Amino acid sequence: MTDNVNTVTPTATALGSGSSFTHISQSRKTTNTMATVLVYATMALAMVPLVWVLWTVIARGISPILNAAWWTESQASVLYHTPGGGAAHAIVGTLMQTAIASVLSVPIGIFTAIYLVEYANGNRLGRMTTFMVDILTGVPSIVAALFIFTTWITLFGFQRSGMAVALSLVLLMVPVVVRNTEEMLRVVPMDLREASYALGVPKWKTIAKIVLPTALSGIVTGIMLSIARVMGESAPVLILVGSTQAMNLDAMTGPQSSLPLMMLDMYKAGTSPAVLDKLWGAALTLVLIIALLNIGARLISAKFSVKQ
Repeated sequence: MTDNVNTVTPTATALGSGSSFTHISQSRKTTNTMATVLVYATMALAMVPLVWVLWTVIARGISPILNAAWWTESQASVLYHTPGGGAAHAIVGTLMQTAIASVLSVPIGIFTAIYLVEYANGNRLGRMTTFMVDILTGVPSIVAALFIFTTWITLFGFQRSGMAVALSLVLLMVPVVVRNTEEMLRVVPMDLREASYALGVPKWKTIAKIVLPTALSGIVTGIMLSIARVMGESAPVLILVGSTQAMNLDAMTGPQSSLPLMMLDMYKAGTSPAVLDKLWGAALTLVLIIALLNIGARLISAKFSVKQ
């Protein structure tokens, strides 16, 4: 017994002194420095194209959007190569199509995610739903547009319109909302649910009053990411709605412009200074709208999310 104590004591003393752990070899220091430099260099490399694109859009598009007419007038009765007019018709069309798509896709996506996390428990319907969401996540926008063209326009006989574009955007938004909301709901600790159940709170009220508010910040972020993705899609507007330079407030009938469609029209119109100003102005307008939506979403999530 005494031998065992004598054997352990020197070891404990050596560990307590810390002398075995104070020295770090030069090779390990060099490796750590190289890894740090690599991380910062990679970050800088990733930032270069982002900053470059943003600077180019701002530098070339700032001139037309500083004119008040850009936000209040359309391009009706204005030739492509003639300076003047604005992008009000495209802004309104973009907001209307995105709003309709959001109203339809956000509830569908959130309730689907709630079912997968809270009710499915790995059953067959849950597995099938997850499989279909995974497939929709990788569907190109032109495939969604062709599907809506085949069903909404060819089969049901509706006109090419902003509503058809919104329906195709729904197919692109839903899987993003479902996936993000599902991940955010899974992050909510199970202890919160169990504490609520122990107090006799029904499951639906636990989800509505505890689970969703706790995950609200992440859910809103995912919704804004999905909106940012679909707002700049060009394939659906090319196939499902006609181009117009006039304002159209009826999403169900007639051509309706949008910012991506306006950019495509200007791209096909040539390279005159007036055309390029309108093209880059529409691009910067789209970037600003997405940025404002993201800022608003962050403020909303910060205000209504559960405080730790």
